[in-house]
Amino acid sequence: MTFKDQVKELLNTALESRQDLFLIECKISGDNHISILLDGDEGVNLQSCVEVSRQIEHNLDREVHDFSLEVASAGIGSPLLNARQYKKNNGRKLRVEREGAPTLEGTLVDSNDESFTLEWKQREPKPVGKGKVTVTKKETLLYQDIVSAKVLVK
Repeated sequence: MTFKDQVKELLNTALESRQDLFLIECKISGDNHISILLDGDEGVNLQSCVEVSRQIEHNLDREVHDFSLEVASAGIGSPLLNARQYKKNNGRKLRVEREGAPTLEGTLVDSNDESFTLEWKQREPKPVGKGKVTVTKKETLLYQDIVSAKVLVK
């Protein structure tokens, strides 16, 4: 078993024992620097990162492999990268950038495994007469069409 396979197996075992956590990214460089990015349904605290780190580190032999290990949580400004992150952030305001389309800001009202729905208010000209009226817009977007989506914090 290669070093990368061993790390990934240990990581999967660690995450099986913590169903509230999920993997965002795992990078293993050529010089065996392991960088793991986690998120959780209720967020990720320092203790969770320490637990995952220990479950991996204590099962790797430093005599065989020289490595460094970094386990971190996805920060508040980090882009959303998987469907579970969208589900976790239902009801929050997002800024969504799309390829060849205007940036959208709206409230995340629904999400599933392939898409999510944003809702926002917009001023538009009245259909009849002068002036503008506020309308509620809703758009369902596919994850594959998104360049970047971030939670907006006020």
